[in-house]
Amino acid sequence: MTTPSDPFAPEPTPGYGASPPGYGDPFPGGAPGGVPAGGPFGQPGGPELAGWGSRVGASLIDATPFIGAAVLGLVSDALGLIANLAAFVFFFYNLYQQGVTGQTIGKKTVGLSLRTEADGSFVGGGLSIGRAFVHILDALPCYVGYLWPLWDAKKQTFADKILKTVVVKV
Repeated sequence: MTTPSDPFAPEPTPGYGASPPGYGDPFPGGAPGGVPAGGPFGQPGGPELAGWGSRVGASLIDATPFIGAAVLGLVSDALGLIANLAAFVFFFYNLYQQGVTGQTIGKKTVGLSLRTEADGSFVGGGLSIGRAFVHILDALPCYVGYLWPLWDAKKQTFADKILKTVVVKV
């Protein structure tokens, strides 16, 4: 006995089960934001990892609003308060942008990008902001975590290792 076919069943897709073009490479031709596709981070063919000096330079650029707020605070308490509030708002906006685009203003200026270690994708706004708080662990053992990229093979801070992120050159 034959069962009638379902008149509402979707038509089979031609080539069902075949891999789509470029399958296996999450970023054929290069990842978004200019990080080239290739081997794993730190390996031949992979994106070049950012050096410690350029990371420090990007951090100093990102700290400029707080430096300006401190100077304004010397002039007037009210100006200092307003400037510090504005600096904090900008700080979180900058971190959110880093999660979405891979770059803060400082990273963009020196040509760096924050990416996930696994596939080179952007980390997202929430993880980027959370990463700033995880950086507290870098400071706990006499700031050794911030110096860790000087000798680490993947040039990661403690926060990068915990969150599985890397900073690469773009």
